[in-house]
Amino acid sequence: MTAQTILLPADWRDFLALTKPRVMTLVVFTGLCGMLAAPVLIHPVIGFTAVLCIALGAGAAGALNQWYEADIDALMKRTQGRPLPAGRMDRQSALHFGVGLSVFSVALMGLAVNWPSAAILAVSILFYVLIYTVWLKRRTPQNIVIGGAAGAFPPLIGWAAATGQVALLPLLLFALVFLWTPPHFWALALFVKTDYANAGVPMLPVVAGERMTRVQIGLYTIPMVAVAVAPWPLGLTGMFYGLVSLLLTAVFALMAAQVAMRTTGTPDTMKPEKRLFGFSILYLFAMFGALVADRWAF
Repeated sequence: MTAQTILLPADWRDFLALTKPRVMTLVVFTGLCGMLAAPVLIHPVIGFTAVLCIALGAGAAGALNQWYEADIDALMKRTQGRPLPAGRMDRQSALHFGVGLSVFSVALMGLAVNWPSAAILAVSILFYVLIYTVWLKRRTPQNIVIGGAAGAFPPLIGWAAATGQVALLPLLLFALVFLWTPPHFWALALFVKTDYANAGVPMLPVVAGERMTRVQIGLYTIPMVAVAVAPWPLGLTGMFYGLVSLLLTAVFALMAAQVAMRTTGTPDTMKPEKRLFGFSILYLFAMFGALVADRWAF
């Protein structure tokens, strides 16, 4: 990074990149589904505002994450092209952008939607930035386990935006995302562990080895399976969600078991791990989509 590149002005694409738009997509979708699954019809304008605030809050958390982690992002191949390590933006701009977006998203949610949803949104931003990014990420291989709660808040926020309160179903959705996060991220960490090792990030494959990581993927999948299917027998959803959840979760469990039973693998032979990572994203989209379809179509 040279003085000349540091002086180059950032454009709108760099600010957009700070918000981690690919991650935001899943966050917004689960938040929207939490809102649509609620037993209360929300006014379309208020609903749009709530989803916008969830997106802005997620983007703010992503920006503050990149502000704090600019040093380790510069050491990893998959993050070296981000605006800060690439020298297209200074850290102060990223900090101001993240803080401003955080305050705006929470204030707008509270004033335009309701304060319970704004409070949960604020907690989710603070949890991701302070608990996961600042406290856990560089200190413990359990960073993803505890920090996974940050990405599990959107269904709660969406439900609270519609109802002004929290109920059992959104809590189960929170638990689903929370338990889904370790297998999802550890599958990724298995085939990019060199990146994490170079950056000094204590991800589980780096500090405990591949075998332990595979075992943990299998172990965390077990309660995830139970939570994913639970809304149906508890009478919180209909048969459509129940059948879809059984099918998709069975596929997820089989993929996770395949990864768990492998002893090791090189970057060229990590196909099961890459398949699990890719399917895990599709899985969450499909599960939440089935929830909404069950609510509105059946």
